Amino acid sequence: MSDVHPSAPSAAPARSDVRVRTLSPVRRASDRVQFRRGLTLTLMTLLMPGSAQLVMGNRRVGRIAVRVWLGCLAFGLLLVVLALTSRSTLFIFATNPRILTIGRVLLIAGALAWVLLLLDAWRLGRPLQMGRSHRLWMTGLNAALCFSTAGALFFAAHLVGVQNGLIGTVFAAQTSADPSEGRYNILLLGTDAGDDREGMRPDSLQVASVDAETGRTVLIGLPRNLEDVPFPEGSVMRREFPDGFDCDGCYLNAVNTWALDHRELFGDQPDPGIRATMEAVEEITGLTLSYHVIVDMAGFASLVDAVGGVEIDVPERLAKFGAEDSWRQEYIEPGRQRLDGDEALWFARSRVQNDDFSRMGRQKCLMSAMVAQLEPTTVLMNVQKIAESGKALLTTDIPAKDLNVLADLALKARAQDISSVSLTPPVIDTGNPDYPKVRRIVADGIDTAEGRAPRKHGLERASLPAVSAPESAAAPKDLRKVNQADDVAAAC
Repeated sequence: MSDVHPSAPSAAPARSDVRVRTLSPVRRASDRVQFRRGLTLTLMTLLMPGSAQLVMGNRRVGRIAVRVWLGCLAFGLLLVVLALTSRSTLFIFATNPRILTIGRVLLIAGALAWVLLLLDAWRLGRPLQMGRSHRLWMTGLNAALCFSTAGALFFAAHLVGVQNGLIGTVFAAQTSADPSEGRYNILLLGTDAGDDREGMRPDSLQVASVDAETGRTVLIGLPRNLEDVPFPEGSVMRREFPDGFDCDGCYLNAVNTWALDHRELFGDQPDPGIRATMEAVEEITGLTLSYHVIVDMAGFASLVDAVGGVEIDVPERLAKFGAEDSWRQEYIEPGRQRLDGDEALWFARSRVQNDDFSRMGRQKCLMSAMVAQLEPTTVLMNVQKIAESGKALLTTDIPAKDLNVLADLALKARAQDISSVSLTPPVIDTGNPDYPKVRRIVADGIDTAEGRAPRKHGLERASLPAVSAPESAAAPKDLRKVNQADDVAAAC
C-alpha cells in the first residue's frame, strides 16, 4: 500500500514549463530603429509630399510629387506678395468662376494624392516588422494625418464650391461700368416684398458713393416719399412725366412699380422698374450710377444670423411690429447689445414711435456696424450660411469680373470713416423738393468727405428739433442726426 495520502496535492509543475516572451537587446534596438525610420518617412511626407518616395520608394513618383509641392509653395508665396502689393489682383483668384472651378478640382485631387503618399510612406516604413506597440503608434499617426490633411483640403474645396455657387447665382451680369468722376456710385434698395404687398416698393433708398482709389464712402439717403421726381432727357419716364413724377401717390419708391405696370412703353428693356428708378436717382443727385443692389429684408435677417448677430447701441425702446399689431407688440430694449437677425431687421425698419428720417439714420448705423464687425474669420467659419442667405439677400447687376475691384475697395472702406448725406427736412421739403439744391448738397457732401473745401454756398445741414425725453429717463440719442454725419459710426 502506498504511503501517499489520496487527498495530497499534486506536485507543482516545473518552472521550465512557463514560457516568458522577451526581446533580445538586439531585437529591441532594431525595433526602435524601424520605428524611427517609419516616423521619419511619415513626417517627411507631411512636410514635403514625395520626399519619402525619393529616399526609399518610387523615385519617379517622388520627383513628380516634390515638383508639384514646390509649385504650390511658389503659388502660395505669390498670393502673399499680391496681398501686400495688389489686393485687387489677389481677389481675381477669389472671384473668377473659371479659376474657382479649376482650384476646386485641384484641391480634391491634391487631397487624394496626399493621402496616397502618406499610405505609401507608411508601407515604406515596414510596420509589420515593428513591435506591436510601435506598429499601433505608426498606424494611428498615419491614419490621423490622412484624415486631417484630406479633411482640410476637402473643406477648402467645399468653401471654393460655395463661393463659386454664390458668385454664379448673384453676380451673373456681364456688363461692367467704369467709375464716374473717380467714384463708383451704387444704388442700394432695401425691399420687403411679401404676399401682402403689391409690386416692389423699396423701404430704403441709398446711394453708396465710393472713391475708386481710396474707398472713402459717402452714404446718400433718399427719402422714399420724395415727390415730383425728375427724369433725364430722352427717357421714357420723362416723356410720360415731363414735369416730374406728379401722379396721385407717385413718390420715389413708386417709380419701380409704375414702370413695371407699363412695361410695354419700355420695349425690350429687361427690368424697366429698376432702370427707371436708377434714372430718377441720377437726375435727383446729379451722380452717374454704376450699379444697383437690391437687398431683401428677410435675406438680410438671415445674413445677420449667419454671422452671429450685430452689436448695436439701441438709443430707445423700439417696437417690433406696426401700430396695427399693437395686440402682439414686442420691443427691442435700449442699450448696447447684440441683435439677432429679427431684431436687426426691426431696428432698421421700425417707425411706430418716430418717422422715416429716424429710420434712415438707424439703417445707416446698422450698415456701418456690419462693415466694421464682419471679420474674415467670421465669414470663413459661416461661409455656407452666408452663401445661402446671400442668394436670398441680393439681386444686383454687378458682374463677377468687377468683384475683385469692389472687394478691395470694401476692405479700404472698413479702415475709414463713412460719411452721410440725407435729403431730409428741414433742409429738403420732401413734398416740394428743390432738386438743384439737392444736387448741391450731394456734391458738397462728397467734397467734404474727400477733404476738399465745399463750394462757396457751403454744406447745408438739417437743424433738428430736440427730442423730448420722458421725465424718468435721459433724452435718447436722436439718430436723425446720423443722416448728416461726417462720421456715421461716431454719430451712432
